[in-house]
Amino acid sequence: MLDADYYARLGLGSVFEKVMNGERLSIEDGRKLFACEDINALGALAHHARTRLHGDSTYYVLNRHVNYTNVCVNACLFCAYQKEEDEQEGAFRLSVDEIVAKLDPKDGLPYDEVHIVGGCHPKLPLSFFEEAIIRIKETYPGIIVKAFTAVEIAHFAELENISTQEVLGRLKAAGLEAMPGGGAEIFAPEVREKICPRKATGDEWLNVAREAHNLGITSNCTMLFGHLELIDDRLDHLDKLRRLQDETNGFSCFIPLPFLTENSMLELPEERKGKHTGLDKLRTIAVSRLMLDNIPHIKAYWVMLGVKLAQAALHFGADDLDGTIVEEKIGHDAGAQSDQAMTIPQLEEMIVRSGFNPVRRNSFFKPVKVEQEA
Repeated sequence: MLDADYYARLGLGSVFEKVMNGERLSIEDGRKLFACEDINALGALAHHARTRLHGDSTYYVLNRHVNYTNVCVNACLFCAYQKEEDEQEGAFRLSVDEIVAKLDPKDGLPYDEVHIVGGCHPKLPLSFFEEAIIRIKETYPGIIVKAFTAVEIAHFAELENISTQEVLGRLKAAGLEAMPGGGAEIFAPEVREKICPRKATGDEWLNVAREAHNLGITSNCTMLFGHLELIDDRLDHLDKLRRLQDETNGFSCFIPLPFLTENSMLELPEERKGKHTGLDKLRTIAVSRLMLDNIPHIKAYWVMLGVKLAQAALHFGADDLDGTIVEEKIGHDAGAQSDQAMTIPQLEEMIVRSGFNPVRRNSFFKPVKVEQEA
């Protein structure tokens, strides 16, 4: 039982009452939560909100990530994945045949979802991606195609000299069903200009998400934190996502993405170094659960957090771990130390050992019956 008097002594009395009553928290409430010195009290409040929504269920998906190229025009300072051109050492670009081949389950279960993202390549036409989706759906009709961030959609539109709405319509006609949430980074213009000046703006990202939702394409949403942003920038970011969700109800899941410093060109100021701790990651996940009252799921992305911290995050508001992944390049190039893949038994053991009930889901968080794993 949560103790109202204790939260009052922490200066969170009114916040506690709002959470208990299911009321929306203000930006000022969010500041109080980030400033709370008792990380366990914050976690307990977020866990209450999580449990009210999902009980003891924790979700995962049998999925396959496909990164189709690392050649990108954006050159974001935090990105260790990007190459400037095809001829650069380490650059790669998959063909449609190679993309489809990566979805062969070999002797295992067929994937429930393919997650396709890549760099904003200066020459790949929209028809390439239409063909890839059509081929995937012809070869694996049961798979859900979740592909392309809002930034990629804006890039395709610029290359083709058409609207983002037309890009989305064409991709949906090819078989696109959902979109990942990457590229949001942080919406604050002054910070975004420093870390990713060539990338689509925060308003452009939000507009593409709005258009996708209005076409019936659901999406995730993200926030990159732990770099140059301030706490108020995080809260502004969460509030903008919350307000768009009020409008469209198209976000399925929010993923807080910790900035990985190991291979980044982005230099942090001295006063920010050492501030991005495991506790800050758990705090941000907890505040996200409490602020985003209208986005149903919060993901503890094990690739970026690592397994142990992702397990802890399940007690700080998160209810989803992503999935089997198989091959992920962007986070690992940035310095992620996690494995490239996990099996269904590994994910389920990870969830059970954390005290939760594993639920295999599809891209839309509908339960999928697990028969066996080859």
